[in-house]
Amino acid sequence: MRFHFALTLWTSVCQAVQHYPAAWGHYDLCKFQIYTEEGLTWDYMACQPEAADMTQYLKVTLDPPNITCGDPPETYCALENPYMCNNECDANTEELAHPPKLMFDIEGRNPTTFWQSTSWQKYPKALLVNITLSWNKTIELTDDIVLTFESGRPEQMVLEKSLDYGRTWQPYQFYATDCLDAFTMEPKTVQDLTQHTLLDIICTEDYSRGYVWKYDKTVRFEIKDRFALFAGPRLHNMASLYGQLDTTKNLRDFFTITDLRIRLLRPATGATMVDEDKLTRYFYAISDIKVHGRCKCNLHANSCVFDKEKLGCECEHNTTGPDCGRCKKSYQGRAWSSGSYLPIPKGTANICIPNNIGPVIAPQVALSTAPSVHVANSKRARVCDNELLRCQNGGVCVNNVRCSCPSDYSGLLCEKSRCEAELGGCQGPDSGAALPPPPLRLLLLLLGSALLGGASAL
Repeated sequence: MRFHFALTLWTSVCQAVQHYPAAWGHYDLCKFQIYTEEGLTWDYMACQPEAADMTQYLKVTLDPPNITCGDPPETYCALENPYMCNNECDANTEELAHPPKLMFDIEGRNPTTFWQSTSWQKYPKALLVNITLSWNKTIELTDDIVLTFESGRPEQMVLEKSLDYGRTWQPYQFYATDCLDAFTMEPKTVQDLTQHTLLDIICTEDYSRGYVWKYDKTVRFEIKDRFALFAGPRLHNMASLYGQLDTTKNLRDFFTITDLRIRLLRPATGATMVDEDKLTRYFYAISDIKVHGRCKCNLHANSCVFDKEKLGCECEHNTTGPDCGRCKKSYQGRAWSSGSYLPIPKGTANICIPNNIGPVIAPQVALSTAPSVHVANSKRARVCDNELLRCQNGGVCVNNVRCSCPSDYSGLLCEKSRCEAELGGCQGPDSGAALPPPPLRLLLLLLGSALLGGASAL
């Protein structure tokens, strides 16, 4: 099976601009042909796959593996009514089974489908469950992570992320009815965060209420509210957000994952005390998990392929690898670099160049906590560009990667006079350095005389 994220044609890009702010920057084209003085050539741009529902490509594992209900069959009581005990779980009967895959099936079915754990029969021993979602691919989150619980929302849980395929984990957010008691953390909400504290790990009590709030079943990790700290409440200033993501590695990594882990630590009890006579009231049940994002392709691909149960970028810009993270063999004329979101809206492709072009030093990006978009743009520019005339002193840009300089000049941008390396420098009698044009010489002489006259008057 091969799945291709939809590629958008240039005409649809023009249409999209009518519906979104110009600063949004979809980055859905990697290149298009343009006419120049040298003829038809490619104009390269930063590009990325379209965002999609990423739960259709994940693998889910549970720990302990036998934590799903139904083996042996079990009857459950309702949390809000301990005497209503007509819910049955039986792994051998399809309509009564609640396997993990039901966390990711189509919502809206009647009756609702959901995964369910065994009940808390071993109380007071903690009822602990780890649910791990793995993509075997780096993913960039683009929307809130949303968990919908069929039972009461947990009184304690942790959402964790991994950037190295599950080898190490770090917390994304803590959830509890009492953050101080559960995790010795002051309760906060995403609204308490600022641009400077966006990367802080917080504990929130917003999603851990008791069964009184049974009609509010969701638990969120707020991605868009964090985006809004830079892009504004309606995400209207995406240029600001892209500028930050482009130049602040920790910020980009914060929204990047290979795996997610949901650690369920204490089920909903609906009271301060656990009713030990009705322990079948206490369990976990999840009807839906939403994870919206895109394959991370380092801005070198606009399509991601799901083939042989694995995601991979369809790399452009002469790059290769699962994340387009290196140059192809014959295109290593300079060090590989990820694409850049800047300048808005096309970005900078930073393509890999053929080996025979010769060594070219790629501009380095300075990491900063809060750079302006203008500064980030200037630090991430290409070596040269015919349109912007970056080559100096009559130099000509070749393939948007290097300047071909006149005989009297050298340097990356033809900014150095060759006479600087000669004996006596550019002011020596044999240097050949060009004198200023006559009007400029006259102005300099007049200015010098005026300065000398002023000095003698003093």
